[in-house]
Amino acid sequence: MPAVTVDNPLTLPRVAATADAVARPVLGVTTAPSGFEGEGFPVRRAFAGIHYRHLDPFIMMDQMGEVDYPAGAPKGTPWHPHRGFETVTYIIDGTFIHQDSNGGGGTITNGDTQWMTAGSGLLHIETPPESLVKSGGLFHGLQLWVNLPAKDKMKDPRYQDIRGGQVQLLTSPDGGALLRVIAGGLDGHQGPGITHTPITMIHATLAPGAEITLPWSKEYNALAYVLAGRGSVGAERRPIHLGQTAVFGSGSSLTVRADEKQDSHTPDLEVVLLGGQPIREPMEHYGPFVMNTREELQQAFDDFQKGRLGTIPAVHGMSEGGL
Repeated sequence: MPAVTVDNPLTLPRVAATADAVARPVLGVTTAPSGFEGEGFPVRRAFAGIHYRHLDPFIMMDQMGEVDYPAGAPKGTPWHPHRGFETVTYIIDGTFIHQDSNGGGGTITNGDTQWMTAGSGLLHIETPPESLVKSGGLFHGLQLWVNLPAKDKMKDPRYQDIRGGQVQLLTSPDGGALLRVIAGGLDGHQGPGITHTPITMIHATLAPGAEITLPWSKEYNALAYVLAGRGSVGAERRPIHLGQTAVFGSGSSLTVRADEKQDSHTPDLEVVLLGGQPIREPMEHYGPFVMNTREELQQAFDDFQKGRLGTIPAVHGMSEGGL
């Protein structure tokens, strides 16, 4: 898992909740079911079974892989539309190429993130580079969907290319955890992702036996999803492992611990921490469209069928190194 790292975390700014912070209790832990997306790449549906009141403003999240493809097997997605939300694609291992009908696109690889605001609508495609298809190899990443409030749903599309080296790196007081702030802020430290909806997104790596208690906005919800390894969450030390999501209740801090012993193929606990300011608006979601009313949802389908969400570029061949 070669996402951005450092040799000595103690050289980084250190963060910890204050002594008077109110610990968030764990409301529940769910296990993601497995499935397939796009042309057939394996995913875990991280938020399956969690009520939207605990997720808002997040809609869904898929863990893509971790899978070691044989030659000729890597998969992607065909061209498809989006409207009314943002997609965040974070690649931990491997390479994905993105292109959209609004002119956005690029290659994302170890530790990179692409943030696509669909807004009023566009078409896009995600695919492995030709070299990866030929050789096979490891692929592992996340795709997160973030809702937009009604006032922003029809804004012009926007594309952000966030290199792994741009993320804000932090650590715990003892250096036992590496925190990568991809978007939002943590204890005054800001990540590079620019969001319409206020959120925080962090990829944390905890060494065996390490513990973090982080300050967390009282206005945000709080979720923790395990990418790899095993540990526990909350003051109650609720066990959690690969493919599970913890939902936290209200408070101003959250705690995650790594077990002393990890699996042989997973040296550390890898966890994604998410929080956002709930939008608290009606949501109608079907396929690639996320709107506020059924009428708006029908309009999105009509606009797509009439070609109003963009057209596939005449030249859209993909090769490693660019579009």
